[in-house]
Amino acid sequence: MDWEQLLSLRRFGDKGKRLRKEQNETRLGFEVDYDRIIFSSAFRSLQDKTQVIPMPISVGSKKDFVHTRLTHSLEVSVVGRSLGRIAGQQILSKYPFLSEVHGYQFNDFGAIVAAAALAHDIGNPPFGHSGEKAIGNYFAQGSGKRYRDVLSDVEYQDLIDFEGNANGFKLLTESREGVPGGLRLSYATLGTFMKYPKASLPKKPSRHIADKKFGYFQSEKDFFLEVADEIGLVPNPNAPGTAFFRHPLTYLVEAADDICYTIIDFEDGINLGLVPEEYALEYLINLVKGSINTQKYNAMTSSSDRLSYLRALAINTLIGDAVETFVANEDKILEGNFDAALLDKGKYKAQVEDIIKLSVERIYQSTEVIDKELAGYRILSDLLEMYTTALVNIKEGRDTNYDRLLVKSLPEMYRKTDVDIYTILLGTSCFVASLSDSAAVHIHDKLTGRTI
Repeated sequence: MDWEQLLSLRRFGDKGKRLRKEQNETRLGFEVDYDRIIFSSAFRSLQDKTQVIPMPISVGSKKDFVHTRLTHSLEVSVVGRSLGRIAGQQILSKYPFLSEVHGYQFNDFGAIVAAAALAHDIGNPPFGHSGEKAIGNYFAQGSGKRYRDVLSDVEYQDLIDFEGNANGFKLLTESREGVPGGLRLSYATLGTFMKYPKASLPKKPSRHIADKKFGYFQSEKDFFLEVADEIGLVPNPNAPGTAFFRHPLTYLVEAADDICYTIIDFEDGINLGLVPEEYALEYLINLVKGSINTQKYNAMTSSSDRLSYLRALAINTLIGDAVETFVANEDKILEGNFDAALLDKGKYKAQVEDIIKLSVERIYQSTEVIDKELAGYRILSDLLEMYTTALVNIKEGRDTNYDRLLVKSLPEMYRKTDVDIYTILLGTSCFVASLSDSAAVHIHDKLTGRTI
């Protein structure tokens, strides 16, 4: 891979090449990407989607508001921007022609990573990390498995392993009537967004990080291949023609996400009393002991101030470590031979793993989180059963009045029945995934007769 191609400003529908040196410096193309994402309805819905802990929540004598998918995404974007800018300085120093000939600046790298990071969770379903599993379980173990015989292997895999990353790519790029190309983001940003640039099959063909999950549904295959070709991604021999190795800047988006959920989920758990404060602070101190100002820290009388100070130091420490690892392995990354996340190869791997282990025990497996995920399984499964049954009944000419009424409650773009079964099932899954936590509960209550 080469940086000039990887930094493509091309958008869906462009006939010619967009040159960086011809960009308006007051409104750069990569910054336009950020604006389009943040003003999108899909991004706004993240304000009512659970990150990990349901909100608002009361634990013991403590009550607070915790991170949603939206606040998490904003923070990941800020961290990603810093990672991109710092790495961009190093890249331009190594390849001065990118700046001298083509006009790229270090801020461009920051803008690309910030935009991709802002969108990194845009396709995630409601109810936290179990939302994807709930949709997949409906087709793998629930009533949805009755559709197996009318789907190809890869179409069925799209559904039983429903993936928020693939749904995100669909949301960002899907054409609608009068809106060709969706948000029409630059191909550089779309490439950076694609954490797992492969189809759902073959499943995990290797231990390479790019093969861990998948990044596009079959409905977006053609456009995915167009983006991969334009930015020059290296083909992945584990799945010829359907998989590629990552855009280098994707590693920075992943690092920003890893940094934020490691540190900030942990902070939420401390603030809510799920993790004992004194115990937890020691974990953070172990991570930042090389940069902590002991005198400043000891002068703080408020535990929340101490926590905020350690959180800021921890994020800064991990940003520096991630960029150092990225720059040291840039050649391997460009070749597609760097097979792990940046933090997994960093000098603070052990400290990060200690924090994550404690978070799993005390936060991710807490009663409050499990109760929300259990409710999510039932709600999403019920919604999928009602909507897919109605739509398929209409398609096959055995619909009832109830089916027709139910379909009218769907947004118009999801009502089509003159398409194949895969398109109906995937569209319904994407609709359910688009719902906020509250909207999913509200619709479920209405359709099951709990409210009118």
